[in-house]
Amino acid sequence: MSVSDAKIGGMATRPESEVLAGRPFPLGAHAEAGGVRFAVTSHVAEAVEVCLIDDDGAEKRVELTERTFGVWHGLVPGVTPGQRYGFRVHGPYDTGRGLRCNPAKILVDPYARQITGKITDLDAALGYVGDPMHGPPSAVDSLGSVPLSVVSSPGGADTGVKPEVPFEEAVIYELHVKGFTKNHPEIPEKLRGTYLGLAHPAAIEHLTRLGVTTVELLPVQAFQDEPSLIQRNASNYWGYSPLGYCAPHAGYASEPGREVQEFRTMVAALHAANIEVLIDVVYNHTCEGGPGGPTICFRGFDAPGYYLHAGGGSTVDITGCGNTLDAGSPQVVRLVTDSLRYWAGEMGVDGFRFDLASTMGRPGGGFFDRDSALLTAITTDPLLCRAKLIAEPWDATGDGYRVGDFGVQWAEWNGRYRDTVRDFWRGHTSVRDLAYRLSGSSDLYADDLRRPWQSINFITAHDGFTLRDLVSYNDKHNEENGEDNRDGTNDNRSWNCGAEGETTDPEILKLRAKQARNLLATLVLSTGTPMMVAGDEMWRTQGGNNNAYCLDNAVSWVDWDRTDAGEALLGFTQRLIELRASSPALRQPEFFEGRTTPSGNPDLVWFRPDGQEMAETDWFDEGRRTLGMFIDGSNCLSRTREGELVSDDSWLLLMHAGADPITVTLPHERYGPSYEPFLDTTTPDGSPADPSGLLPRSKLTLEPRSLLLLRLPR
Repeated sequence: MSVSDAKIGGMATRPESEVLAGRPFPLGAHAEAGGVRFAVTSHVAEAVEVCLIDDDGAEKRVELTERTFGVWHGLVPGVTPGQRYGFRVHGPYDTGRGLRCNPAKILVDPYARQITGKITDLDAALGYVGDPMHGPPSAVDSLGSVPLSVVSSPGGADTGVKPEVPFEEAVIYELHVKGFTKNHPEIPEKLRGTYLGLAHPAAIEHLTRLGVTTVELLPVQAFQDEPSLIQRNASNYWGYSPLGYCAPHAGYASEPGREVQEFRTMVAALHAANIEVLIDVVYNHTCEGGPGGPTICFRGFDAPGYYLHAGGGSTVDITGCGNTLDAGSPQVVRLVTDSLRYWAGEMGVDGFRFDLASTMGRPGGGFFDRDSALLTAITTDPLLCRAKLIAEPWDATGDGYRVGDFGVQWAEWNGRYRDTVRDFWRGHTSVRDLAYRLSGSSDLYADDLRRPWQSINFITAHDGFTLRDLVSYNDKHNEENGEDNRDGTNDNRSWNCGAEGETTDPEILKLRAKQARNLLATLVLSTGTPMMVAGDEMWRTQGGNNNAYCLDNAVSWVDWDRTDAGEALLGFTQRLIELRASSPALRQPEFFEGRTTPSGNPDLVWFRPDGQEMAETDWFDEGRRTLGMFIDGSNCLSRTREGELVSDDSWLLLMHAGADPITVTLPHERYGPSYEPFLDTTTPDGSPADPSGLLPRSKLTLEPRSLLLLRLPR
């Protein structure tokens, strides 16, 4: 199908004298000079109209006659903040080339800082009739059936002073703005599930009492439900379906239209508590999906300028979501970096976690390039280079799995850490790979001029089992998602400890609680940056659902009802995080090198159960389930905020994942004159079952599946 000029519905314009030229940059809608200057990019458009929508839904169209650098722009006098608007783009509709301009479809501003409404009529939002690849353009006007942009006021609440927590001191807590507070009994009902709910003292008190330094928010950029969810009356709860990269999601505002101000207030409240704010950003695809999806923004402006396309006008999908933003397109590079600067600057955000970040290094959808235009533009930006930059180093394809391959300024979600630690504690792997994960994953990061804290260590995340479900289910149970349990991964590396799901068996419950403590203790005591998920510390369950992306209900919301098991695990987690914060040797900013320390010992030594150092052949014993890790704290290379080196006690971490008890011999006296049990996962609160001090070469028994941390005072 090829239509060279689809000016459906005609054009209605004001006299040219009423529209001033304005400037092309910055893009978006900006109040200035007694009106609003509008500027949008389209290299293929033949005409662009800005459409001003009154409260009653009436539309006034104004043609933007100026085009500079591919930017259509103009200043419309008399327009004020609060004005709803959209764009209509006249130009080629040629599906064989991926061009889908259709002025019957009103489009959201890609740079809108506020977006209102949602798709209410999916058919009206479609830009085609019949076959999306060959059908003619739809003449149905989408106004009234799709979201609109809103002119926002500049400024707002002060976002406070950024805490600038050193990465090596960070403990990241991933949470969902709505789900974290929706059921919180101490937060006023009107504020639950909102930005202001997260800013409430009751929410912040939990975070500070727990000891986390940094919250990582699931997507808060404006998102829209996918057509498949709309058709079955479901919603995208997680938010990985972006529509507007500069607009806070309106659904998290306690008062409609105040999402910008409330987001800034939330950031300020967290900053006042010395807590950083990271946001999860999705610059790999949009909510428009594949060619059969709606035309509500990017597709209608310049589809080939935003999305990867293959032959015949079909989109390239390396995200699993129908489309992929083209990381090599100047329009995309500008959009992403402008968006990031807005959030890091005006919105006060401290850093970003990039969803499916490998796509950002695959311009044209080809091989991954850590120095791609988009990744380089981010790391060389004078504002963004100071932010915490965390990549999810994979996409939906095998070629996109790039753990360890990002550039020097990037931290990464370490998927190998997650898999190895899960496997070790369920008895499915030996200690060889575990040693790398415990010590900062030098095999992945040391050769790239990176630091151990650039390994974001995690056991669980929003995507997958909760900690409780990880030790309670062998299989996923996603029936409530409405996809016949086909969705979600089958590679969970979980173990139900003897019964699938809920049970009253006291021995199974005891083992599950101990396994949870083993996993948490391993996470927090490993070198690198630990990340945990909201609610795990309170024993939250999703009933075995490992992909609750579409469940905006109690399955996904944090349960604040107190239980004995939840209170015990919360206390244990607090103890762990406090231990990490007070022990510099357990969070070192440099990789271990085997260097000799002032005590005369190497900085790191691995031990067998007999108290002897691990030999080369020991690492290849696939049946080995016990490992000792000695960290010398006399020269741990951690520093004060002023940059001075600090020393610490030395530590011996003993981990035993076997099903039977094992006798362990403590190392020689050269490592220290005494060993003080400090943390023990066999007890609910982590206090040592036997706190008595031990001499070198003493023997002790480790329970099945247990972890013991001993301190060697300096």
